[in-house]
Amino acid sequence: MDKVLITGASGFIGTNVLQDLLEKGYEVLNLDKSPPKNAAHTPFWRKVDMLDVDLLRQTVMDFSPDYLLHLAARTDLAGKSLEDYAVNTVGVSYLLKTAETIPNLKKIVLASSMLVCKGGYVPKDQFDYAPNTYYGESKVETEKRVWQSKPNCDWAILRPSSIWGPWFGIPYKNFFDLILSKKYFHIGNKGCTKTYGYVGNAVYQIERILFSETTDEKNKVFYIGDEPATNIEEWANEIAAQLHLKIIKVPFSLILMAAWLGDGLKFLKIKFPMTSFRLHNMTTNNIVPLSNTKEIAPTPPFTRKKGIGETLKWMRAMDDK
Repeated sequence: MDKVLITGASGFIGTNVLQDLLEKGYEVLNLDKSPPKNAAHTPFWRKVDMLDVDLLRQTVMDFSPDYLLHLAARTDLAGKSLEDYAVNTVGVSYLLKTAETIPNLKKIVLASSMLVCKGGYVPKDQFDYAPNTYYGESKVETEKRVWQSKPNCDWAILRPSSIWGPWFGIPYKNFFDLILSKKYFHIGNKGCTKTYGYVGNAVYQIERILFSETTDEKNKVFYIGDEPATNIEEWANEIAAQLHLKIIKVPFSLILMAAWLGDGLKFLKIKFPMTSFRLHNMTTNNIVPLSNTKEIAPTPPFTRKKGIGETLKWMRAMDDK
């Protein structure tokens, strides 16, 4: 079988992709500065920081992959400047330069983010950007560096949407935890509709893009997510139904006041679970275009209800450890 190198496979999506490729018989290597979330993946891990260019180059050359999936990134929104996200910018340049030394490389797929455009903004084309965070800006820079230093082999850019499922963390693990603990409530009638994606379907989409030809330069950017878009109230109710729970509604005005309180506390450097920024994100529709992804990956294997069941089963298994 072909060799697949994954950067950042100690993370959420990477953990799921690596497991699926192992089960299919591929020879896989994970480059990540952090150990794997799944301890069973430790034999396939090499500790490599994307900013350590010499170690990165040597490790990639030694493995000599047929396919390269780049998922390594800083993904939180807490950075205070673009420089805080050097792994998303400088690291990509190092990887692209390294990829030039791999003679048998057939395809390289690099992960960006839907946050190259702020929530609710629909890009006109693959070069239309509208970020409103430093993280989003760093991913714009990721994409620009790829276009400026196009790989010699076939390549593509991924923009994952809001992905959830086994091995996830903030924010959607918290979402499930709140429902499980009966602390979640609907925000009046302000429930937003967004493109979410169950990770099992994301793995299918990513692998289809990785192993398919994507040579049309007018069609190099692929959003990852489920279709149709999901109303968060409907999703929460489906999770609650599998837990035999019922979710209540709280008037939007009360949540808005809590957000204002959170803004004041944030100014005082006191953490609070709700701010105006977070409330805006929670109540803003964000539907991304998936038409080109659907052409390559037309039959996602999981329904949302099945994905919920698999996620709850994984959470119970983690609690039992």
